[in-house]
Amino acid sequence: MIRDLNTKKVMKNAFRITKHKYQTSLRVRVPGGLIDPESLLTVSKISSEYGDGQIHITTRQGFEILGIAMEDMGQVNQMIQPVIEKLDINQDEKGTGYGAAGTRNVSACIGNKVCPKAQYNTTKFAKRVEKAIFPHDLHFKVALTGCPNDCIKARMHDFGIIGTCLPEYEMDRCVTCMACVNKCKSYSVGALRCENNKIIRNEEKCIGCGECVLNCPMNAWTRSPKKYYKLMIMGRTGKKNPRLAEDWLRWVDEDSIVKIIVNTYDYVKEYIDPKAPGGKEHIGYIIDRTGFQEYRKWALKDVNLPEETIENKNVYWGGPKYY
Repeated sequence: MIRDLNTKKVMKNAFRITKHKYQTSLRVRVPGGLIDPESLLTVSKISSEYGDGQIHITTRQGFEILGIAMEDMGQVNQMIQPVIEKLDINQDEKGTGYGAAGTRNVSACIGNKVCPKAQYNTTKFAKRVEKAIFPHDLHFKVALTGCPNDCIKARMHDFGIIGTCLPEYEMDRCVTCMACVNKCKSYSVGALRCENNKIIRNEEKCIGCGECVLNCPMNAWTRSPKKYYKLMIMGRTGKKNPRLAEDWLRWVDEDSIVKIIVNTYDYVKEYIDPKAPGGKEHIGYIIDRTGFQEYRKWALKDVNLPEETIENKNVYWGGPKYY
């Protein structure tokens, strides 16, 4: 039986300190939420051989294998190694298990692998973010969703990434059937109108949902070949001040988003409260303390935004306050 345990080391190895003495659970991270059947069988085998037969599906698209004896953590790390390799997860040293402490699994909706409304491959983008930020002790939450329906609830995360369609209109193909106008009005935000037999798009109102493209029978509306996203920032749950993320950048590209997230780690390392419980402080509270403009300066360092990008240069958050 283990008598002397470094709890911080255990938690950095993605094992949980539980309410049961000398018992732990392994948190299995699945970047983008896509996993293969063989890996699921491995998770099941670990649960049967070393756990109590129960597997909890986490809110962040991972697995928690319950009831593992702490003395078996080494064997469990060896068994989970093929899963780590199949999911192509960053690892300090082979055979040492998952490296996880503060930054949470990058979660994503199913994306355009299945969904006709999704604008991009969410899993592929999620894995790119994973490679850029893991492993790391700082508390970050990132979520990606394929379209403004926001099935992943991206507004509840530090970084919410919504895929958007920048629609392009070819008037010569349009027969003014009004299908796009009617769908935009009933299924979206009513950003289209007809004037002199031409469809006009309100650029300020358009949220990039792509309903016009999906419902035009003449292909007068098409998606721009460039990939664009909406970046929302600093949503959170928790005790003190839960709030939804607010829009910061519209029509922004993938490279800029990844660079902004990486820059934010530098910002947090500069300003984090060293006395924060567990060495973790939510990014949003740091921004509240330093001001958004200071955060913006750090986040946009060496970032070249596309000329199409629209920035909200002053972001404000609300939500209830319990302090």
